[in-house]
Amino acid sequence: MSGIEAARALLAHRRIAVVGASRDPQDFSRVVLRELLKRGYDAVPVSPAAAGVELDGRAAVGRIQELSPPVDGAIFFTPTGQTAAAAGEALAAGVRRLWFHRGGGAGASSPEAIATCRAAGVEPITDLCPFMALPGAGWLHRLHGFLRIRPR
Repeated sequence: MSGIEAARALLAHRRIAVVGASRDPQDFSRVVLRELLKRGYDAVPVSPAAAGVELDGRAAVGRIQELSPPVDGAIFFTPTGQTAAAAGEALAAGVRRLWFHRGGGAGASSPEAIATCRAAGVEPITDLCPFMALPGAGWLHRLHGFLRIRPR
């Protein structure tokens, strides 16, 4: 399965954790959280820095293990150096669909995070922004996706 196919498969599930959701309403993690909520997803913000705080009308939790019921997948907006530990927590909680966001810049992925997933038999989604896989995204997101995922 290609990365974009895996991303669309994750988005076919409705309960998704947004790991690393920022307290800053202008942060891109919050843009994605709001878009998922607008589209009817049961999106849950996960962030130790925002635990107990309401983000876009949803109570944030500090760790993915605190979620009940569990989520079907997780999109990570964590700093690169924190992603492996956050991915390990998600895997320990039984989450098998993991997506390390990347728009412009380095994104959330790291070699350690990918190795953590692969050691658990999970192939994470990398090098994609959620707007590249969400149906009906604006032309700029479609162009970004086309340039990122086209065969080379």
